[in-house]
Amino acid sequence: MMARRGGKRIRMNDPPPEYEEQGEVLNESTSDGDSPMKRMTRLRARGGVRDKPPIIDDDEDDFFAPVARKRKQPGPRKPPGERRERVERPRKEHIEKEQERVDMERDVTTDENSLYFIVRHSKSAIASIVDDWIEKYKQNRDSALIALMQFFINASGCKGKISEDMPHPMEHTAVIRKMTEEFDEESGEYPLIMPGQQWKKFKMNFCDFVQTLVKQCQYSIIYDQFLMDNVISLLTGLSDSQVRAFRHTATLAAMKLMTALVDVALLVSNNFENAAKQYEAERVKSRDRRASDRLESLMTKRAELEENMDEIKNMLTYMFKSVFVHRYRDTLPDIRAICMAEIGVWMENYPQNFLDDSYLKYIGWTLHDKVGEVRLRCLQALLPLYDKEELKGKLELFTSKFKDRIVAMTLDKEFEVAVHAVKLVISILKIHPDILADKDCEIVYELVYSSHRGVAQAAAEFLNVRLFHLTADMEETKTRRGKIRLPNTPLIRDLVQFFIESELHEHGAYLVDSFIDNNAMVKDWECMTDLLLEEPGLNEEVLDNKQESTLIEIMVSSVKQSATGEAPVGRASNRKITLSSKELKAIQDEKVRLTEHFIATLPPLLEKYQADSEKLANLLAVPQYFELDIYTTNRQESNLQALLDKMSYIMSVHTDREVLETCAKTLEYLCTEGSATYTRCDVARSNIIDNAVNKYKDAIDDWRNLIAGEEQPNEDEIYNVTISLKVISILYASHNLNPWNLFDSIFQDVDECQSKENTGRTLPNEALIYCIEACYFSISWGLHFVENQCESSNVATVSAELRDNLVKYIAACFELTRDGPTEQIQESAYQSICDLLIVFSDQLSKNENENIRSLEYKSTLDEQLILNNFVQHYVFTIKQEDETRIEELHKKRNFLASFCKLVVYNIIPTKSAAGMFKHYVKCYNEYGDIIKATLGKAREINKINFALTLLLSLIAVFKELQQQSDNDIISKNSHEFSDLKELAKRFALTFGFDAIKNREPVIALHRAGILFAVGDVPEDPVAAPTRLLFLEVLNEFNNKLLKQDKKVILSFLDRRISPGMPSSRSEEWQPLVLYRNSLLHGETDQAPVAKRAYARKRRDHDDEYDDYEYEEDHNDA
Repeated sequence: MMARRGGKRIRMNDPPPEYEEQGEVLNESTSDGDSPMKRMTRLRARGGVRDKPPIIDDDEDDFFAPVARKRKQPGPRKPPGERRERVERPRKEHIEKEQERVDMERDVTTDENSLYFIVRHSKSAIASIVDDWIEKYKQNRDSALIALMQFFINASGCKGKISEDMPHPMEHTAVIRKMTEEFDEESGEYPLIMPGQQWKKFKMNFCDFVQTLVKQCQYSIIYDQFLMDNVISLLTGLSDSQVRAFRHTATLAAMKLMTALVDVALLVSNNFENAAKQYEAERVKSRDRRASDRLESLMTKRAELEENMDEIKNMLTYMFKSVFVHRYRDTLPDIRAICMAEIGVWMENYPQNFLDDSYLKYIGWTLHDKVGEVRLRCLQALLPLYDKEELKGKLELFTSKFKDRIVAMTLDKEFEVAVHAVKLVISILKIHPDILADKDCEIVYELVYSSHRGVAQAAAEFLNVRLFHLTADMEETKTRRGKIRLPNTPLIRDLVQFFIESELHEHGAYLVDSFIDNNAMVKDWECMTDLLLEEPGLNEEVLDNKQESTLIEIMVSSVKQSATGEAPVGRASNRKITLSSKELKAIQDEKVRLTEHFIATLPPLLEKYQADSEKLANLLAVPQYFELDIYTTNRQESNLQALLDKMSYIMSVHTDREVLETCAKTLEYLCTEGSATYTRCDVARSNIIDNAVNKYKDAIDDWRNLIAGEEQPNEDEIYNVTISLKVISILYASHNLNPWNLFDSIFQDVDECQSKENTGRTLPNEALIYCIEACYFSISWGLHFVENQCESSNVATVSAELRDNLVKYIAACFELTRDGPTEQIQESAYQSICDLLIVFSDQLSKNENENIRSLEYKSTLDEQLILNNFVQHYVFTIKQEDETRIEELHKKRNFLASFCKLVVYNIIPTKSAAGMFKHYVKCYNEYGDIIKATLGKAREINKINFALTLLLSLIAVFKELQQQSDNDIISKNSHEFSDLKELAKRFALTFGFDAIKNREPVIALHRAGILFAVGDVPEDPVAAPTRLLFLEVLNEFNNKLLKQDKKVILSFLDRRISPGMPSSRSEEWQPLVLYRNSLLHGETDQAPVAKRAYARKRRDHDDEYDDYEYEEDHNDA
């Protein structure tokens, strides 16, 4: 019989042993000998653990480190055969060969008769392999046991062989010591962690073999006090080894062995209960009906089953205390995860023995683990337990002790963990509804706005269970005219109130997305429109203005997502997801359903809320998701006309930009060519445009007549001309207004503004902005017409007119960008220029038609300078922070992105971006992502030009520092110069790891940099050049030079400035000395790098640059 092992009993609310001082860090290993409470295992007592085994755990530092991943320190370079390459996807044609090579190297034995080889390579079923081994065991249990022990040794990646002629083959301590000595692998890899499909299959086969072995032996062999005693003793010893491969493999085997024993225990327990019932039934029979031999047989069977049960429980208890108790907090996360996964299986399968607070506490403690995978295994172990109503009593104490931690895990940084935590909180809510406080629930409530869709939908499910579900006690309500409200009415009212009270978002798209798949109320549009249109009954609460706006926002978000199947921006996956035909059909069915409903209800909704801009902006978007053919198939032309009439009215009376833009876009959708509604809608569109154009012409004529008569327009006349231009501009964005010949009239005001003639008689500034926008759209529609609709006989004439309009408009915009009357006009002109330069770029030169090719516009250097000055002035000017800072930043980012697009598409030369690149470090938080993307694309265009542009940026900053300093002398210790060197360092990182690829651009950069540094020679022949300090900046690029190129650059340097020139080693010559030494010896003022491979250069940079290195160094073209 095995001796009981383990320490003192631990109460559930105590912290784990040995960790009272560690707070939430609960997973330190007890494998090593530095623990203050060192366990005296049988292995240690017999001297089985060497002081320095060949492979010991090297991850204690990682484990005790903070959660954030630390960068490995550069170590000595390994020989080429041993160096591990960077992880990258192998080329497809080499995958199979590479996998075969790795598999051959990792196979620890070629003995085809060994269990390891059979399990690894055989295609036979695991059950048949186990049966063959059992036959051998029955013939010679010693040799069969040695074969089984050898299997566990080989499965750990050890090539050592257990000799059959060992004097005491069952002395496991000696076996483990001998195997440890022969474990000579240095790669740190072993079968359980090897990548590849073959090794994953082996891991599965390994687990199946252990469990099948116990299953096939459950009726006799496991009770022979030989097999299980030796296997358990071996696995216990191996699981305590400092050799990670032994520890990991043995722990997995031991846990799977326990799982199999739990299944056996459950079967034996059931058999014992049945035998006891049969015995009792036989015993209560009268003497004359009782069969004494059967009673004796049942008693014997019951005693045997009871003995077997005790023996299995002893095995389980021994292994739990010898393996699990010490391995559940191992340094290796995989081992901790195995322990948590398996204890969950035991609790679920055999709750009468394992679902106890003395076992549950281990899961509770491990909920604090620093590794997400381990925390996830804990939650996955708990979820099935909470789903069983009969187990709720046994979980009550655990829930009360660890409820706070589980609720806190809903905010876990690992999204998968957070999803499972929310699911567990839902299960707790179902079986212990009173244990969750309001503050706990509020934490989960807010997660419906999470950016991660899985977390948000899990939180929505929690809300469904707690709040948004129909109950039997809900009263039936009626509208004022007696119509019975739909069942979801109270739920939708609650949802609206929930959204208002959350105050977390300005839109309902995220909220709708959270509920759309798990609660039908968000698609109950009939219920929503009833709430909005029907007058409330006697006992009903009236929706206030805020509630109506919120309900409309939720309804329109639901319509949009139902019709498109697209999640809101920020929630959607980065991967492009292809919908199945079934999903596409479901979306189409929803589109038809919403169309059928809103065709009739939308006109009255627009009628009711026609004075409310916020509500109209949402409602007017609904027709954009209609299935337009239903208007004719369902004979709903009257409702279509009603909708068009309302839209015409809204366009004529409303001035809110969002309302007008939405109305114009909806009208564009209704006028889709080829649709059944096109003819009717096109007539309505013409009428709307006619009305808008007439209003504009009347207003502008009145304005110009007043100006010509030297009169001053009043407020009404200013308002009329401004609003009419606003409507024209917004309509122009979605519809071609060129047939109405408005360009000349509108451009006249733009031209007057830029010419600065009669400055007091120009249009109001707001109206001028609309003029600039309208002219831009007129020219864009002109190009569209020429390319797609113009008759070939008229192309030459139309193209010439378009060219004239383009040239004079762009010239006016450049002038307004340079010196416009207001900042807003300058911004509008700048945006128009950037867009038109892209539209009329060299893409037109590929057109077959010569007239269209002539429309290509190429900007001049002066024009490029205007754009660059605008960016420098408006984008990189730091203003005081106020409440509009975020909005301003968003606008500036758009301006910068527009300029960067011109560089990326090679519309303006790369060197034009030099002034922008110099702000890379200074404005990294605001624009770093945009500038970095531009750097990568610019390098792809031309690497040499790119390198010289970077140099121009550095020179520009250097000259600025010279101008700011006294006598053009820059202090090398100043903060500004340090920033310049940091900028150079970031620029150097953009070249990546491949020094050969970047050879020419880096050489060109060094040569041009040297010419700049030594070019300004002072009159004093002994004095150093005034720009010599720039060599220290240039020094940041030295680690991108190949060894042979350093000699070339050194020769180039010596030709420009003699090495004997600095006769006195004064401070001013130190940059030259440092730069020359770097080229001579491959050393910089950082750390020696010459002996390190180019692919390892980034190890020499400071930690604070890690983010840039990992992201930017992989941008090679």
